[in-house]
Amino acid sequence: MKHSDQASYLKNWLVIINPNAGAKKGEKDWPKIAALLDKAGFDYTPLFTTHRNHAIELSSAYINRGFKKIIVVGGDGTLNEVVNGVLTQGRYPGTEILVGIIMVGTGNDWSRTFKIPGKYKKAIKVIRKHKTFLHDAGKVTYHDKNPHTRYFINMAGLGYDGLVAHKTNQMKEKGRGGTFAYLISLLLGLFEYSQSTLEIDIDGKNIFTGKVFSMSVGICKYNGGGMMQCPYAIPDDGIFDITLIKSIHKYQALLHLKKLFSGHFEHLSFIQLHKGKAIRIRRKQGASLKLESDGESLGHAPYDFEIIPRCLNMIIKEVEAPL
Repeated sequence: MKHSDQASYLKNWLVIINPNAGAKKGEKDWPKIAALLDKAGFDYTPLFTTHRNHAIELSSAYINRGFKKIIVVGGDGTLNEVVNGVLTQGRYPGTEILVGIIMVGTGNDWSRTFKIPGKYKKAIKVIRKHKTFLHDAGKVTYHDKNPHTRYFINMAGLGYDGLVAHKTNQMKEKGRGGTFAYLISLLLGLFEYSQSTLEIDIDGKNIFTGKVFSMSVGICKYNGGGMMQCPYAIPDDGIFDITLIKSIHKYQALLHLKKLFSGHFEHLSFIQLHKGKAIRIRRKQGASLKLESDGESLGHAPYDFEIIPRCLNMIIKEVEAPL
């Protein structure tokens, strides 16, 4: 990049900071991050979130004021909110908005696929280098009295995954976030979870009707702080990777937990792998079904998913190859 182009690139950034990310690491480390951004030559407007979904409101409003470059200082949830702001604002196509991230969350699953460094100085260096990637997004319609829509950039999960995210988010609200909270929710959720009978259609064809333990709908590979639940996902191929875990006993879930981290589970008899562009899920029987997207707890079934190919312009280091 020429010097004049670099100077122009460093101007007029919006920085959205979640002070509660990473068990308040966002608030604690912001002065250090701000000093590093200043030293790297960035001209920026910092904004702090104060409540859930605030980053959606901020990113949408400031894009409509003319900002087209955003740095997220937060975790997967903050990034998810900014993605929703980018894809719901009405001024520019999503591909004209540049999004980078400095991770201060606990899971940081999206960044694993793109090898974004955890060290702040190195993450800022990645943003400064301006390597971009046209990224798919998922769109899910769910219900909470009325139908709602949410976009996601990494992975959505329902069933047991949705319950674990719900319990983890409850702990975060009480100031007990982090990896420990997730692991506790993972174990406690096993004793609470009641499997539902679902009817699942992919691209208009019924692929499964029966009891489901968990289901992941992936654009990228990782969720849950490093679990590789969609090991073959490619984030710009215009297609979802789906991992369906059929009815299993709780001891089986514990026995094979390690395989969910390694991604080596396709040989297991109770797992199905699918690909598709549109997914329709209906609950036939069982307890109310929980959904999460990028770790954010959403409403209940019925669910409809669709892929939106190459609609986001993300700053990355490099793309990790599928398994």
